[in-house]
Amino acid sequence: MSLEFLWYIPNQSAPGHRGEPVTAGHNSLDTLTEQARALEDHGWRGALLGAGWGRPDTFTVATALAARTTTFEPLIAIRPGYWRPANFAAAAATLHHLTGGRVRVNIVSGQDDLAAYGDTEGDQAHRYARTKEFMQLVRRLWTEEHVTYAGAHFTVTDSTVALRTERPPTLYFGGASPAAEHVAATEADVQLFWGEPLDGVQERIERLRALSAALGRAHPPLQFGLRITTLVRDTTEQAWADAEAKVAAMARTQDTAPSQRYRGAPVGQQRLLDLTARGEVLDDNLYTTPGRYGGGGAATTWLVGSAADVARSLHRYADLGITHFVLSDTPYLREIRRQGNQLLPLLNKTPPR
Repeated sequence: MSLEFLWYIPNQSAPGHRGEPVTAGHNSLDTLTEQARALEDHGWRGALLGAGWGRPDTFTVATALAARTTTFEPLIAIRPGYWRPANFAAAAATLHHLTGGRVRVNIVSGQDDLAAYGDTEGDQAHRYARTKEFMQLVRRLWTEEHVTYAGAHFTVTDSTVALRTERPPTLYFGGASPAAEHVAATEADVQLFWGEPLDGVQERIERLRALSAALGRAHPPLQFGLRITTLVRDTTEQAWADAEAKVAAMARTQDTAPSQRYRGAPVGQQRLLDLTARGEVLDDNLYTTPGRYGGGGAATTWLVGSAADVARSLHRYADLGITHFVLSDTPYLREIRRQGNQLLPLLNKTPPR
């Protein structure tokens, strides 16, 4: 299966995300469009747009960017607690139709400010049970007519969504807890992993494939993706010097100890934080130290090096079965261009064996 490479567009209300320059128009339509068009011009398929209460509405941003681009594919992060499944299925099917099939969807079930948007499903077991129903129902509404569904969390009667397509949006999903993995094994198209070392990713791929078989997966085989920061420079030495300088700057501004900041962290985040006990650098160039000083999510671990170094590492993930890559570094626009010019040509080549 061919490899797909996406980026990340910082859908943020406050400027300065992960070292991005602080500018007045950091989240203006013109700024975000410039990034989306740069992705088109430099070989990327599209970009992940994050979701969370207090951020600009992800679906609205994705719609605006899709209207200003021609090939850019938004990977739209959404939470079942924000949306009813039939309403979301109709909205996504409409945008998918209007863009000629460019919509991808990332289902997010992690904790958020539930009370702020009126959600009550804070318990993990309930949250993932609801997510499973949401994915089942949305998929049926994209592909069937006159859908009737009666679950513990959602019901519809004789529901038909207009503008269905032969190829509905791809459903991405994340999460490392047992509850999350059961949902991924049966309902997701692509399971996204954070930047774990190769042995951790291999372990999870093997477990998810076994779960898919044991649970009677009814869809095509589960695919796998990697969401990670890639710090690429012209030389290995320059990349490590810049990485260490960025971490030193993070350490100077940190005002909360990591043990306090990530207390009660989700399973996937905790797996990343625990990597620091194994060493600062794993698998040649997986840098774990950023997680000590403010890096969270995809910024907890970084792949560091020249374009050749990072391409070699990403090809090793591909050898394990990763086919979808969501990369990023800051400043976002500069790195879209740099990594599009230097890294993507190497990734699109068959690596030497």
